[in-house]
Amino acid sequence: MGSITSYDTAAGKRYRVRYRKPDRAQTDKRGFTTKRDAELFLASVEVSKARGEYVDSTAGRSTIGSLATEWLKHHGHMKPSASRPLEIAWRLHVSPRWANVKVSDVRFTDVQAWVSEQTGGATTVLRSFGVLASILDVAVRDRRILSNPARGVNLPRKVGKARVYLSHSQVQLLASNSGPRGTLVDFLASTGLRWGEVTALQVGDLDTARRRINVQRNAVMVGGAIIVGTPKSHESRSVPYPSFLADRLADESKNKSKVDLLFGDGTNFLRPPDPRNGWWVRAIAASRELDPDFPESLTRHDLRHTAASLAVSAGANVKAVQRMLGHASAAMTLDVYADLFDDDLDNVADALNSARLASNVGKVWATDTEADA
Repeated sequence: MGSITSYDTAAGKRYRVRYRKPDRAQTDKRGFTTKRDAELFLASVEVSKARGEYVDSTAGRSTIGSLATEWLKHHGHMKPSASRPLEIAWRLHVSPRWANVKVSDVRFTDVQAWVSEQTGGATTVLRSFGVLASILDVAVRDRRILSNPARGVNLPRKVGKARVYLSHSQVQLLASNSGPRGTLVDFLASTGLRWGEVTALQVGDLDTARRRINVQRNAVMVGGAIIVGTPKSHESRSVPYPSFLADRLADESKNKSKVDLLFGDGTNFLRPPDPRNGWWVRAIAASRELDPDFPESLTRHDLRHTAASLAVSAGANVKAVQRMLGHASAAMTLDVYADLFDDDLDNVADALNSARLASNVGKVWATDTEADA
């Protein structure tokens, strides 16, 4: 237990509480106007220590900025493509408002006001809020504050962009208008690989006997540089490709060694096309001239969605689509592409209806047989 002593001030008698923190270091708190207040404070300290809920008031004087330095450093294990957006969110959106604020001074209403004042899109606001909230989570675990004042804040709702699915004929049209990148377009729309996974493929990843491609790497543009790492799921996978691509992939592999890149010159990673006047936007414009229904807004990632759509329409089940796309689970595939499986729901209803009719026919047949007897 601690101790309580009185001392005199110009304003009258005051009380000081001396006690030990969980690390056995001695500290005190003074300024209590009544001994009763001092006793209640000391009792609360002992209870919080016994429950493991003790918060050192001096630790709460650390600023958000000082904690952010360590927080960002400990995110070094993440892929660069994931850690860089967090660093940018901190630097541009969180730091200007919170870097010099003490952890103990953060209030729920201040966080809510900050979130409400943000002018960026929902994705930017949610990422910036996530950075601040995560730093405060660490402060809670370090026992700098008792609870996270950012949790429970009202956040903007992220509205998902409508997915674009191309038909087989539209994929062929886009590929034919993509010049030397035609095989790449057909490959993306047939396998569902991400751009970084495709551009990181080596000739040795091609299994021509089984018509499979072994996805083991991912080349992602981060800050103007291409960083090669593992696929997004951190797991390699084997993905089939249709036979109409066999000869074209053989052409891409011609005069290349097993460690050369499959697409491009074999040495340099293909970079994303210029979004203003690159081969991609030119191919879309040319396709729209020939097909008025061709989507005006089409991203390279939409070819991944297209691959999922074409696979489902060809009869692939959700587990096969999951393995092809490299999703962590079939549940994730269903969450992302639930709209593609609407026909399966119709089939379930039709099957139940057929079973019910068959059951009724059976009952009528049995009744007629008994009547004849």
